[in-house]
Amino acid sequence: MTDVIQATKRDSTGTAATIRLRRNGLVPAVLYGHGEANEHLAIPATQVKSLLRHHSKMIKLTGDVDENALVSEMQWDALGIEVLHLDLIRVNLKEKVEVTVAIETHGEAAGTREGGILIENLHEVDIRCSAGAIPENLVVDINDLHLGQNVTASDLQLPEGVELITPGDTVIAHVETPREEVAEETEDGLGAEPEVISKGGGEEDDEA
Repeated sequence: MTDVIQATKRDSTGTAATIRLRRNGLVPAVLYGHGEANEHLAIPATQVKSLLRHHSKMIKLTGDVDENALVSEMQWDALGIEVLHLDLIRVNLKEKVEVTVAIETHGEAAGTREGGILIENLHEVDIRCSAGAIPENLVVDINDLHLGQNVTASDLQLPEGVELITPGDTVIAHVETPREEVAEETEDGLGAEPEVISKGGGEEDDEA
C-alpha cells in the first residue's frame, strides 16, 4: 500500500529547529538517494501515524516535492511511542528493493486442539521485490500445524515477483506441549531409588 504524504521543505535544521517542528505537529524527515541532493522535509504527524497504521513501506510525496520514496528508517522517542524522524529513500517503482514486511498467521493450529500451545517465533521477514509491489504483509496458513510441528519461512505465501531473503528454514511458529505437562511427565518417570547392593556382602562380611 502506498500512502500519499504532504511534505514541505525546511530550511532550518538542528535541535532547536526540530523541536519547533514537533511543537507544531510536524515530523522532520530527510529524503536522499539516486545521486540527488538531500532534501530536508517536514511531514504532518497525523500522516505519519496513518503511515504506521497501514504498515506502509512506500509513500508518494506531494507538496514541495514530487517523489516516490521508501521508508528506510524511523527514529522513535525513548518510550517508543512517538516518531521523531524519518529517513526516506528515492525509488523508481520498477526497481528492486529489499524490505522487511510483517507476517500474518491465518487459521487455527490443529495442535492447539490437541492440548498444545502455539508459539510465534518470528513476526517479520526480509524480502526483495519491485518498489511498486511491496506487500503489506505475508500470510502463512497454520490450520494443519499439529503438536510438535512447525511452519517455516518457506511456507509463506509469496506474491508473484516477491523473493524471500530470510532463510527458508527459519521457524515462524510451532506448537509445543505446555511446560506444566512436561514437568509432570518428568516427575512421573522418576521411580523409587534402586536398592544398592554393596560388593562383598554376605557371610564373609559377617565373619569379618
